Amino acid sequence: MADSPDPSRELPDALETRHSGLSSDDPFATPLEERRLDRRFRGRLIAPVTIWTAGSGDHRAGLTVSSLLVAEGDPAEVLGLLDPLSELFDVLVERGSFVAHVLETADQRLAGMFAGAYPVDPFEEVDTVDGEFGPVISGTRHILGCRLVGSEELGFQMLVRGSIEALEIVVDAGQPLIRYRGRYRKLSSES
Repeated sequence: MADSPDPSRELPDALETRHSGLSSDDPFATPLEERRLDRRFRGRLIAPVTIWTAGSGDHRAGLTVSSLLVAEGDPAEVLGLLDPLSELFDVLVERGSFVAHVLETADQRLAGMFAGAYPVDPFEEVDTVDGEFGPVISGTRHILGCRLVGSEELGFQMLVRGSIEALEIVVDAGQPLIRYRGRYRKLSSES
């Protein structure tokens, strides 16, 4: 099965949203006055949308991750905040390695699948190949292959540090998918 939606389902220009999430009139949405201020502030920061995968064969896991950064150095490291109760965190710690995939605007459905927005096993919906660091999702995306350096509790999450041991930069990659105010979006067209 294809790992991206058809191009006609791409996001519109200029940070418009297509992913509905919880609308303001959704009866399950947390009322504005009850939302945590730190979470509301974080939602106003533009974040990259990535998928982290770990494991191999029948023992693999993946998760959409938007809280990450790359620390330059020798070796360079990637840092990410993961849900400590996620299957990905358990498999990543057990295996000691992971792959970080940078998503493009056409990957919105893929991001949703690995975020748990759809009642499917994402690994049954996309083509992957077991790589040295974990499952690699097919397609033309920037990817990092990382060895786990360590993890520690930070707030409600686990701060995971990985040493970047392999990377692939795709010259003709599309626009990155971003997260802003709780929704997937794309950057405005470049001039």
